Amino acid sequence: MAGAYHRYHIETRPAPDIVPWPSRFRVKVKRAGLAKLLLKELVQYKADPEVVLSRPCVYGVFSGPIGGFAPREELCVGCLRCTTQYPEWVRVEPNPERQKLGDEYFTFEYVNAVTYEAQTGNVPVKGAGYRGRFGGQGWDGMWTDMSEIVRPTRDGIHGREFISTAVDIGAKPNFLTFDHNGQPNGDTPRTFSLPIPMLFDTPPTSLNSHTLYKTLSQAAEAVQTLAFLPVRAIIDLNLRGAHIVPLVRSADLDLLPILPFRPRMIAIDGWRPGVDSTLYDAIQTRFPDALLCLRTPFCSGDDLLQLVEAGVRVFHLTANYHGRSAEGTFVFDLIRAAHHTLVEAGIRETVTLLGSGGIIAAEHVPKAIIAGLDAVVLDTPLLVALQARLNGRFTNRRSTCQLPKNLTPDWGAQRLQNLMDSWRDQLLEILGAMGLREVRRLRGEMGRAMFQKDLEREAFAGIEGYGGKA
Repeated sequence: MAGAYHRYHIETRPAPDIVPWPSRFRVKVKRAGLAKLLLKELVQYKADPEVVLSRPCVYGVFSGPIGGFAPREELCVGCLRCTTQYPEWVRVEPNPERQKLGDEYFTFEYVNAVTYEAQTGNVPVKGAGYRGRFGGQGWDGMWTDMSEIVRPTRDGIHGREFISTAVDIGAKPNFLTFDHNGQPNGDTPRTFSLPIPMLFDTPPTSLNSHTLYKTLSQAAEAVQTLAFLPVRAIIDLNLRGAHIVPLVRSADLDLLPILPFRPRMIAIDGWRPGVDSTLYDAIQTRFPDALLCLRTPFCSGDDLLQLVEAGVRVFHLTANYHGRSAEGTFVFDLIRAAHHTLVEAGIRETVTLLGSGGIIAAEHVPKAIIAGLDAVVLDTPLLVALQARLNGRFTNRRSTCQLPKNLTPDWGAQRLQNLMDSWRDQLLEILGAMGLREVRRLRGEMGRAMFQKDLEREAFAGIEGYGGKA
């Protein structure tokens, strides 16, 4: 019905791997010992097949034609029931080949999580079985405050109370002015909304894949977000739609007249005010209704304010794929500095901050927003969800990786839809635990964050042997 309310929803479907990846675990069975056990049970249980052929695995690891003599390792989830019941015959170990996936930042644990989320659209459950660290460097050094977790109605993924994940992209002046006829004059709001605070970044330049561009475009349209794509690829593939943001460089000036649609936002890569104004002016002239987004590495506060003074209202601030600036500062501190600069200047509400680099897990999204971003732009998690293999250290935006040769847009788009649904559900859980009704209220809310270093310093400062700074 026209005018009827529709709650935002991402359609998920199972999307199994199209390329065999190394199994998570190696299941080693002493075959001679297993044969002796079976012979013993044949005698003990009088050849009762229901008992003798029973398998100590509910996941089917020993359900092949010859059972435990050829374990189906790809089904093992590491529950260790078999090793508990038959420790002398079975041993389960992490697969070293699986541990080679990713690199020292995007470790195989993150690869496992992203792969599961992209396959199923579900939230990985660790619970009491989680054996990982509860602190560390980078994002792991920040904890979110769940002080409102006792409120039973703040359960966004279950639907009893709606929690909004919508964000606004664009420019909003601090105040409006009106003429004597009551009409607004001067700056007026120029924004549009996205239902999720997660956008798709352009792939590294080494991946000039038309199939990948189609996949990102199709997935962005399905989840109603934005995909940054090179303007040349957009023209070659005749891509169009409100979900596409052309990424334009100075060398692409001649391509603007043949762009197949009128975008609502255009991203300029590396523009500098007063130095190369030709591209900026050409875009404003040809697409006066489009928002201009500047893609630039995280910069100093003075440089950021200079860009705002030059008219930029939407920023896509980038770090490398490990979340580091050229000076080695981590992306969380970079976001906080940029947000604080705009707050101190009294113009934070007039600017939209997007950020990318080092955001590789669902929990990093709310943490980045707490630090000061309006929305995050995802890069390497999208590639891992599509089963891309990282070749060595995946640090800069020219790094190489290898996509599956049988990648198709339909399969890839479904994997990204599943990933976005899983990450949105985890964002809703955090917002519900904090008692927040919308993600906009989370931006810059540092009171919702706790830092391991600060808590340790408060708890242990003055105690002999504590190595932290007082």
